[in-house]
Amino acid sequence: MILTPRFLAPALAGLALVAQLALAPAAVAGPKIEQWTAPSGARVSFVESRALPLVDIQVDFAAGSAFEPADKAGLASLTRSLLDAGTRALDEQQIAERIADIGAQIGGSTDNDRASLSIRSLSSAPERDAAVDLAATLLAQPVFPPEILERERRRAIAGLREALTKPATLAARRFNEALYSGHPYGTTTSPESLEAITRDDLVNFHRRHFGPQRAAIAIVGDVDRATAERIAQRLTAGLPPVEAAAPLPAPAAPQAETLRIPHPSAQAHILVGQPGMAREDADYFPLLVGNYVLGGGGFVSRLTQEVREKRGFAYSVYSYFAPQQVAGPFQIGLQTRGSQAEEALGVVRDTLAGFIAKGPSETELQGAKDNLINGFGLRLDSNAKTLDYVAMIGFYGLPLDWLDTYPHKVAAVTVDQVRDAFSRRIRSEHLVTVIAGGDGDTQAAPATAAETRE
Repeated sequence: MILTPRFLAPALAGLALVAQLALAPAAVAGPKIEQWTAPSGARVSFVESRALPLVDIQVDFAAGSAFEPADKAGLASLTRSLLDAGTRALDEQQIAERIADIGAQIGGSTDNDRASLSIRSLSSAPERDAAVDLAATLLAQPVFPPEILERERRRAIAGLREALTKPATLAARRFNEALYSGHPYGTTTSPESLEAITRDDLVNFHRRHFGPQRAAIAIVGDVDRATAERIAQRLTAGLPPVEAAAPLPAPAAPQAETLRIPHPSAQAHILVGQPGMAREDADYFPLLVGNYVLGGGGFVSRLTQEVREKRGFAYSVYSYFAPQQVAGPFQIGLQTRGSQAEEALGVVRDTLAGFIAKGPSETELQGAKDNLINGFGLRLDSNAKTLDYVAMIGFYGLPLDWLDTYPHKVAAVTVDQVRDAFSRRIRSEHLVTVIAGGDGDTQAAPATAAETRE
């Protein structure tokens, strides 16, 4: 059977599954990453992988939500999402048809630091070149049609208003605002901020931030170095030069407080945390391994044992670090009945305090290291997973051997290093607690009419 273009997208999905099955037992060592700067000025990271006839590409721009004005929160996300809404020569429908015809997958996302465009294509030249040419056009020539902006604005506002009826959303937003008050990471989208965004705002944001000097390109797949160089240049040659992104300021440590948000749900949503660590951080591995013991290891974690297994306060309780360009959040989270929220929160605080004071046992530490090291190969068992890591390494400027040294650095972590890192980095005087909802539990205390602080 000969695959025509419209059958290629399902074929890509099938090949991706085959890749995962074929590569699951693959090597422990990380892939060989090559890096260079394209003539356009974009930074490029490349891994040649001949296992399957696929190529995965991601273009990351320093154009995340941290770079948008606070009164126009949502601008970064709208700008990125409307790249495929129309170009100088193609309207939205024609772009969708072109993607279907060439059998590619084109997507992307936005977070605090990055706005990304991703491409997956068969590596054969006709399909690959057509996908890259279309992506280059989307990046360089978006026109942001006013009618589509209005449609997407209405959709975003409707989705946000629906989300704001849920205690989980209320807790997450308030937690983020409290951790990053006055910092670019602390901006949250509102119906008012979305209403304030104009087409000119999108045009100007794109012009200022979507340039080669703010771009990092990751390419993984069935192409050689010369082809990867042509792909990177094609994707960014049509972009206007821009100023390189200025470093983001480090967030200030918040003052400890407890914020209560009334909501008629029976379940209280509890979040506890503070700014944690950056992507490139001297304490990265002690905090990573230590957190596995504290709350990142599922049923074997201390928080699960104390909160769920011993007391039955919650079905799930977790902790994690989310490293970003500057210190991303350290967060503990759980849901519990409103009437037992205080008791559950007390157990969380006691467990955290005990872990900070004493660190993990040798047995816990070894279990965490074994899990992280033995599961490492599964994080690189497909092009897509490898691309995520290569893109991260390239965008944040991490060492090229980061994947190679990861297992060794995990294995080298000691109990003393974990205890030292947690005692310095996670401080009770900076821990913010947010409790949203739980008022619908008939045994809970009556709710107040508005958010309260303690």
